[in-house]
Parts: sequence; C-alpha cells; structure tokens
Amino acid sequence: MTMLMKGSQTSVGVIGAGPAGLMAAEVLVQGGVRVDVYDRMPSVGRKLLMAGKGGLNITHTEQRDAFLARYGSGRAHIETIVSQFDADAVRTWVHGLGIRTFVGTSGRVFPDEMKAAPLLRAWLRRLRETGVKIHVRHRWCGWEDDGAVGFETPHGRHTERHDAVVLALGGASWPQLGSDGDWTHLLQARGVTVSNLRPSNCGFDIDWSDHFRTRFNGQPVKAVTASFVDHTGATQRKQGEFVVTTSGVEGGLIYGLSAMLRDRIEASGTAALELDLAPGRDLSRLRDALAHPRGSRSLSSHIQSRTGIKGVKMGLLREVLGAEHIADAQRLASAMKALPLRLVRPRPIAEAISTAGGVAFESMDKNLMLGSLPGVFCAGEMLDWEAPTGGYLLNACLATGRAAGSGVLERLSSRDAS
Repeated sequence: MTMLMKGSQTSVGVIGAGPAGLMAAEVLVQGGVRVDVYDRMPSVGRKLLMAGKGGLNITHTEQRDAFLARYGSGRAHIETIVSQFDADAVRTWVHGLGIRTFVGTSGRVFPDEMKAAPLLRAWLRRLRETGVKIHVRHRWCGWEDDGAVGFETPHGRHTERHDAVVLALGGASWPQLGSDGDWTHLLQARGVTVSNLRPSNCGFDIDWSDHFRTRFNGQPVKAVTASFVDHTGATQRKQGEFVVTTSGVEGGLIYGLSAMLRDRIEASGTAALELDLAPGRDLSRLRDALAHPRGSRSLSSHIQSRTGIKGVKMGLLREVLGAEHIADAQRLASAMKALPLRLVRPRPIAEAISTAGGVAFESMDKNLMLGSLPGVFCAGEMLDWEAPTGGYLLNACLATGRAAGSGVLERLSSRDAS
C-alpha cells in the first residue's frame, strides 16, 4: 500500500458511507491521509444492516473462475479488482475486526452471529480510532465553481475542499436507505458516461388472475427448478424456491436469473420462464402415476396422492393450463415438468435488492479515477456491474472501495513526488 508522509495535511473526502465508502476510508487513513466521510442519512451503513437482517452474506467460497463468472458481462472490468481482494482476503479482513465467520452448506460465508450490526459496529469503532471523521445528514449536491464539494445539511449549505474525492453513492435500489440514484445527472453534466440504472436481483410481474393472486399471495413455491433460454440459446437452470406475490414472483430462485430475464424483457417485451414442479421425477413416471384410475377421489386428491403436487403448485397448474386441461393426464404431466410463466416486466428499481448500470468503466482509469474529473474516484454499486446475491455483491463493493482508496493514495503520492 502507498503510504504518505506522517503529518501530511492531505485531505480526502469520501461521499457515501456504505461498504465501498467505508473501505475506501480505511485504506486512505491507513495510508496517512486525513479522511472525512459524508453520508446523507442520519446513520451509516443502513443498506448493509438491512441486507444482513436475514443473515449477512459476506462472500462466497466458490472456485475463482466460477466466482468471477457471477459478474456476467461486467466481469472483464471487475475481475482484476475483485481478484485483488478476493473471498479469502475478505474473510481475513472480517476476522481482523474480531468477527468470526463460517461457511454455510451453499458455500456462502456468514458472520457467526449472522447479523451485520456487530461487524459494522466493530468497523466504525476502528475507523474512528484511526482518525476517520464521519459526518451524517450531509447530502452531496455537486461541486462549487471553485472546485469545492457542496452539501445540503440541516444547518444549510456547506462546502469542503479536499485534495481528492471518492464517490461511493450506491445505486437506486432501496432509496429509503439512502441511495436513490440522483447523483447521475451531476456526473453526466461533468462529461461522465453513466449507463441507465436498472433493477437487479428483482422480482417480476405476471398477469395473474384475480383468483390466483388473492388465493396464493405470499405463498412460497419450494423445491422447483427454473429454466431459461439465454441470448446464446443455452439453457440456464437453477433449483431453489420463490414466492408468489400479488403482482408476480420474487425470491432467491428468481433473483438468480433476474439479469437475463430483465434483458430479455427489454429486448423482446416479455420473458418465458419454465418451472419443473417435480424435480427428481421424470416425465414418464408422472404420466404413469396420473394415468392410474382415481376411483371416487376428487381430481385434486388424485393428483396429490399420485404426484405430491398440491397447494400453490396445483394453483400454478390451474392458472396456466386452465381447468379444462387439468384432467388431461398427458398435458398435466408435461406441465408439471415444464410449466411456462410469462414475465411481463421487472419490478420497480426502488424494490430491487441491487442496481445494474452506473458509471461506465470506460470513463475511468485503472484506479477508478474519472477521466473528466481528475482527483475524483468512484466505487461500489454506482459502477456499471451487477452480481447475484450470495456474497458477490458485498465482496465487489468492498473490493472496489479498496481499489479506489489505493488509487487515491497512488495519485497523491505521485503528485507529492513531483
């Protein structure tokens, strides 16, 4: 790590106190720089805390190539950055905060206590002890004519001058937690290329009938396999579960395919997702089971006893096939193995877990400094990359924050040397 001379009055402002911003601040203060962190909210790390409520995915133990493949089309831009702060490095860093971790059965890495709050508390304590100053209720509103950064605060307009600035402003998902994407016009006005922000790890709308949405809203659909034919013609399959909503579907299984589904809808207007409601049972066995005489039993009881399909899965079959085709054993068995769902639109970006789009990597150098704004660096979810849930999001936010902080130190060191 580049280290500036002790006693240096060099000052860096970090705007955004999520994981990327806090990591940039940590690297900078360790490099001998005076660091001020600004955040628009009354407290920091709100999205991190919310994401960790059900168990904080810190990173993932997948093999390197499989891990990096999770970044999809953004892999080429982010591969080197993530490789320099990979899953092992992230776990070592977390352990350095006094937080123990474990690997779940899925390969995901969690803190022992599962929640994000203990990790965030330990991190903030270390940052403050090393001299980082954190200013809340500071909403960044661009630059003044003299180059100072401006903030709206409860006490009015406030400006600060820094030798460099790291922007870690997040995307546009969960705006109530501090990221609403309103920074895009400020950067575009300065000549920065920003791709449109789009929902990622999101749910999708389906035109359910009134009966189905009323009867099954909130019901989990477990132990299914979803298939989708991507733009190359390859079939992508994922097994897991999702939830029926009044507007459509959401949940882990859907999130894992959301980037491809969203892109297909943007290109074609809709996306076709196929569900295998009975993974592990082949089509011929299902046909034979359904062809068995049902005697005096109702059709629903017969289907449940012969195939195990009931509840919301049965509701899905009736919704898609229609009541007139449920009694057709051949058609019903085929639908159980490949039930088509027509997705018509992604849910709004404010409801998404994360954001796609953002600052184009072509607008930055290898250290994440903006070409049109020398001395201004970007990090985190505001960059144009996306990844599924499971630790990949947080790992890349931390890695890009670290890269931006290191880039600032390199620039300042070169400036002082000259």
